[in-house]
Amino acid sequence: MTHESLLNELWTSTLTRLGGAASIDAAAFETRAFLRPRGIKSATDLLRIILAYCLGGMGLRSTSAWAASVGLADVSNVALLGRLRKSTAWMEHLVGVMLARGVSEATHGRRVRLLDATTVPKASLKARHNGGTWRIHAAFDLPSERFSFFELTDEKGAEKFDRVPVEAGEIRIGDRGYCHVERLAAICAAQADFVVRAGWRMVRWLDEDGATFDLSAALTEAEAAGRIDQKIWLWRCKRAPLAVRLVAFRKPPAAIETSRRKARREAAKEGFTPNDQTLMAAEWVLLVTSLPASQFSADDIGKLYRARWRIEMAFKRLKSLVGLSGPPGEDPNVAKTWILAHLLIILLLEPHTAVVEDSPRSGQAILAA
Repeated sequence: MTHESLLNELWTSTLTRLGGAASIDAAAFETRAFLRPRGIKSATDLLRIILAYCLGGMGLRSTSAWAASVGLADVSNVALLGRLRKSTAWMEHLVGVMLARGVSEATHGRRVRLLDATTVPKASLKARHNGGTWRIHAAFDLPSERFSFFELTDEKGAEKFDRVPVEAGEIRIGDRGYCHVERLAAICAAQADFVVRAGWRMVRWLDEDGATFDLSAALTEAEAAGRIDQKIWLWRCKRAPLAVRLVAFRKPPAAIETSRRKARREAAKEGFTPNDQTLMAAEWVLLVTSLPASQFSADDIGKLYRARWRIEMAFKRLKSLVGLSGPPGEDPNVAKTWILAHLLIILLLEPHTAVVEDSPRSGQAILAA
């Protein structure tokens, strides 16, 4: 088999996994990404050119020249820019096609979803100086080890636990950024469960009588045991408190010292000295969960939360394996198409990650002619 035929076979396989050429063409027409040829013969050829531009390290002129040299298209760099601007909705559809695959897996009869977000910088120096980023909100499923949700926003798009549609019976896991009581209540209302990390000042802790729960005293009392597992309530404005479990684990000595230094450093940046409660809380990992103690032990809760590193590794893979970085240019539609193209490639590569992960730019293999 020749090099060219192998690459064409890889591309054909890619199109099949995206639903086939006919489905891709139909989606491009419906989203108005490809209404007539004008130098590009088909939507699948346009897709190949978009992926080559977004992942091949070429500019618009070079991409146009490459497409002409391999007989793929005869299109100017200006015309290609216009195509990119109109392709955002189409790329979102194709990413959705890949997300629909393999998301029904369960862990012990339950679907486990890890939620987190990552960012890439905007192109202009002014936007970067003002904190301008593109934020990718994601859900990562276990045990399938697959992304099951992506949403692209700018820096104003907050991390929300119910941003991802909730399915009854699932367990979703998040870090402190997702500890918002009303959104946790929404998860429970949808007949799903959660495990989320909490900061001691992020919520109002209540006991069974509705009085303020003395978390510092509870941590001091549990210092010898090194863990807490008890029912507790979280205050809600004008609504009944949310009943949850507080599951806490005291960190190892080395981790305690690291956390205390971090707390002091962050306080110094704000111009104050951390109090004793903050330093004590830094010694613990505080988790709240809706999972019942009769089915999930404290150790089970700890294991579920520790699984969060999987999505962090998936983000690193996304950025290293396919080279996701800040998109070029300031046109928001082109930027979104750029980022969505990278998300599409990582979804295509996920089944082969174990094979290709040592090759940082392996995604380009399916793009060349």
